[in-house]
Amino acid sequence: MVQATLPSPIGTILIECDERWITAITIRPDVELEQAVMPGAIARMAVEQLNAYFAGELKRFDLPVRPLDSPRGEALRAAICAIPYGHTLSYGGVAQGADSGPRAIGQACRRNPLPIIVPCHRVTASGGGIGYYSGGKGIETKYWLLRHETGHI
Repeated sequence: MVQATLPSPIGTILIECDERWITAITIRPDVELEQAVMPGAIARMAVEQLNAYFAGELKRFDLPVRPLDSPRGEALRAAICAIPYGHTLSYGGVAQGADSGPRAIGQACRRNPLPIIVPCHRVTASGGGIGYYSGGKGIETKYWLLRHETGHI
């Protein structure tokens, strides 16, 4: 297992990789880091793409991420990833596109091991409510990511 770290506007990002995949992203708002630490090719690729995202230059990630255990989980992940940069979609809206239910989308977002890369921050509650976010400082981080993206459309 390889770990890389990246300073970002929302805190230190910990990237976990094995020899083939990015396996997890953790946002640590309570840890300050001045320089990226990125051993391994996959970690370097992740750091480069995340830096480009935070600079407003990258709209869609192209990284090798560990597949989920079930085809259903992969379908839900794909539906979340299909939400365009700078846009949001309700849990119900994502569920319709995935032939699923809003609760299943909520669980997929809550269990998402790859925040930012799998953009669960783009999934909101019906009626425009912000919904839930498990990364970083929770809803504060979700707001930051959404404002960042809408500022770079």
